[in-house]
Amino acid sequence: MTTFLRDTTTVFSREIRPSLRNPAGLLFDMGQPLLFLFLFGSLLDGAVGSSWQWFVPGILVMMCLTGPMSAGYTLLVELIGGAMERLMVTPLNRTAMLVGKSVKAMLTLLVQAVLIIVLALPLGFELHLAGVLGALAQLVVFSVGLGALSFVLAIKSAPGGTLFYVVSQSIMFPLLLLSGVLLPLETAPGWLRALGQVNPVTYVVDAQRALFAGDLANPSVLYGTAAACAVAAIGLHLGNRAMRRGV
Repeated sequence: MTTFLRDTTTVFSREIRPSLRNPAGLLFDMGQPLLFLFLFGSLLDGAVGSSWQWFVPGILVMMCLTGPMSAGYTLLVELIGGAMERLMVTPLNRTAMLVGKSVKAMLTLLVQAVLIIVLALPLGFELHLAGVLGALAQLVVFSVGLGALSFVLAIKSAPGGTLFYVVSQSIMFPLLLLSGVLLPLETAPGWLRALGQVNPVTYVVDAQRALFAGDLANPSVLYGTAAACAVAAIGLHLGNRAMRRGV
């Protein structure tokens, strides 16, 4: 266990160092979420009740998809350039490599989420501390699973990389639109609502909105937590196997 933790810390340090050298990159990655927050969120004001309590959780889930889901891009670049091959000849534990990379994606998301919440406060967002902490914990679990799945896709896409771009872009927007992140699904056609019911992101979005509203006893919190844990378990299992066999 000591060796595993040491290797995980080593990989995490390697991954986080470029971000620490260029913290402006974190803000650059937040460009689209901030645009949605200030412009689209203002358009929804009054249309969905307390628009900021409804919209901010959706923005955070959107960041969770676009951030950790694209985390595999870094791994893909390393696979194509040969950096990952050189790393694999070291005695580092391969599972620790996966965990270290996932923790970096998770921490980046957490910092960005806190910044979004702080920026939303002057707009009328109400802070329910217990709910916010629970929501962020749920997002962390969800992001770990998404990041691990992204790494699996990167490994399967090497050395060309085309598969990574095609699959990630093909599934990201349907997952977002069918989860009610930007617009409520209650008024959507029946077939869209049915598709939303089989989308795990839908349950995470519903849970996030309940938590940010301070409604910790809402049943959607349980369903969203179960969905996030399932994605994390599947992602870590497949990611660990891919790291051990596919690289």
